[in-house]
Amino acid sequence: MANIAVVYHSGYGHTQRLAQAVAEGAGAQLIAIDADGNLPEGGWDTLAGADAIILGSPTYMAGPSWQFKKFADASSKPWFSQSWKDKLFAGFTNSASTNGDKQITLDYLFHLAMQHGGLWVGAGLLPANSKAAARNDVNWIGAFSGAMAQSPSDASAAEMFAGDLETGRLLGQRVASMAARLAA
Repeated sequence: MANIAVVYHSGYGHTQRLAQAVAEGAGAQLIAIDADGNLPEGGWDTLAGADAIILGSPTYMAGPSWQFKKFADASSKPWFSQSWKDKLFAGFTNSASTNGDKQITLDYLFHLAMQHGGLWVGAGLLPANSKAAARNDVNWIGAFSGAMAQSPSDASAAEMFAGDLETGRLLGQRVASMAARLAA
């Protein structure tokens, strides 16, 4: 079984809930970036030992949170030694608006993974884009490069859409499946 880590920042709990769904699907260990942009004790070691790293951040003002960017900048040490090269990577994000420029955040996560010489795993899900599609369907937002979730600004993390959480779980499951195939 592959060793997978989900490293994420969550400002209000919504991205944390999505991270939990992704980790459930992947059988992954969660690593929360704190309010100051730091990893917990042993976080860097966990990432060094991971076969796959799934990155998550809320989308704030058309990009990842500053706390996530601080983590990304601090990843220059593993970048310099190329210690994350050839690991699998994937990403997810959440914002209050249906679009909310979430694609920019996923692009940021993708480019961070490419800087590290990683291999990107997209969602691999068809969009729920028929007339019969409902808001709780899997991949209702129609993301291909990762998992996107939308949480209304006046909704708690407990009120997140089931389809968004399932989309995250399926992304995690796909990363785990790809990691197992590469290990074989």
